[in-house]
Amino acid sequence: MAFSIQHAQDGEFKFDGLRPYFEYRDLGIQQATDGLAVMHVIRAREGTHATGEWHHHKVSLQVVYVLKGWAIFEYEGQGQHRLEAGTCVHQPPGIRHREIAHSEDLELIEIVLPANFETVTSPA
Repeated sequence: MAFSIQHAQDGEFKFDGLRPYFEYRDLGIQQATDGLAVMHVIRAREGTHATGEWHHHKVSLQVVYVLKGWAIFEYEGQGQHRLEAGTCVHQPPGIRHREIAHSEDLELIEIVLPANFETVTSPA
């Protein structure tokens, strides 16, 4: 494990993540923890929209914290929830969920353990 610090001007957003309607800014945690965890800022890509596919992640921890804007997610057994700036969600391991919509200015932080995890898409 290594010390890591990243300032806003150090990182750039890239279109290289799990969802085509988001851009991701890596915060250096995967490298610092030797793959134990990953943490990134995610923001909405201009002119794109959520596709709403049901899926789950093979993880031991997934936490989302909304910095700006809003998103509507649906969680199996929990219903739909509007996440707004200041909302923190712990998505239990394996919970099926989907994003229904988001604002153009959505930004959130996501922390996941382990860093390299599998996403499984499932039928509605």
